[in-house]
Amino acid sequence: MYLRRVMKILLIVVGKTVEKWLCTGIDEYVSRLTHFCQFEMQVIPDLKNTKNMDFQTQKVREGESILKLLQPGDDIFLLDDKGREMTSPEMASWLEKRMSQSSKRLVFIIGGPYGFSSDVYERAPGRLSLSRMTFSHQMVRLIFVEQLYRAFTILNNMPYHHE
Repeated sequence: MYLRRVMKILLIVVGKTVEKWLCTGIDEYVSRLTHFCQFEMQVIPDLKNTKNMDFQTQKVREGESILKLLQPGDDIFLLDDKGREMTSPEMASWLEKRMSQSSKRLVFIIGGPYGFSSDVYERAPGRLSLSRMTFSHQMVRLIFVEQLYRAFTILNNMPYHHE
């Protein structure tokens, strides 16, 4: 029997995942996460007519959509290349601490290809980085849900993670 956390975890992503193999992997880990927490992934639709927009305008419009999904009291973390890096066991400990300190939603946000608007950065005080390497924003989705699943297996002393 797994230790199930009652906290709701929301992952907000900008744009749909187009690669079938990524969708399959994401769906697998999202399914596994339901054993441990209330997990939801919210997809903000791709912007229309982006070829007529500069990058800054795109970030602002995506940011407006992101901010509409946030609730007062959300514990928000951006997946950002300048964020805090952790090992998987460190992430598990960090996650356990976040869940014990807050009764609100734990929200993670993966932005579009150009990052986040300044308004989103202001609203979300926390930042996490999966690596100093660069990944496509769609690939980050799979990597993140796998790492979230791994953190829960570490917290539950399951053999998924090997030291």
